[in-house]
Formats: sequence, C-alpha cells, structure tokens
Amino acid sequence: MRLLTNAAQVLACVARDPGSRLRDIATCVGITERAAHRIVCELEADGYITRHREGARNTYELHPDLPLDQESDSVVPVGALLRLLIADPRDEDRAVA
Repeated sequence: MRLLTNAAQVLACVARDPGSRLRDIATCVGITERAAHRIVCELEADGYITRHREGARNTYELHPDLPLDQESDSVVPVGALLRLLIADPRDEDRAVA
C-alpha cells in the first residue's frame, strides 16, 4: 500500500536532486519513464515546478509555497510536505515522535 501519490513522490525526488533525469525520477518512484514524464509535465502545468534547460539536461525549480491542494482552500504549502519527505530520519530535530 502506498500512502503518497506518485506526484508527491516525484516532487520529493526532484526536491532531493533538482538535476534528476526522468530515468532517475522513474526509478526513484518505481514507475515508467513515460509516467514520470507525464507527472513532471502535470506538475509544471500546475505551477509546482519550473523546468530549466541546461545544455542537454533539465533542472527543476520547486515552488514550495503553493498549497498542497489548489482545488480547495488549503493553506498548507507543498514545501511542508517536502520537508517531511526529504528529512534525514537521523536528524533528531526533525524526528517525529
């Protein structure tokens, strides 16, 4: 059972490494490259990321201030979720009791 959507997992992968290739993102999430590409395009269209071309590669800029759910009155920013997802569990200051 997965508790997080593939989109949330893609965002976490990009947050860990903004220079990730689609192949890397797909492997990180456990999906196909085609699915990773579709999700990255959706995240870009929704404003969660901006894709920058650097030579032959893309880098991604996250926009962590956007709300988790743009279709509701949610005020929780996506950055709050990402901080939890990419936190080092060995970091006692961020550990969840």
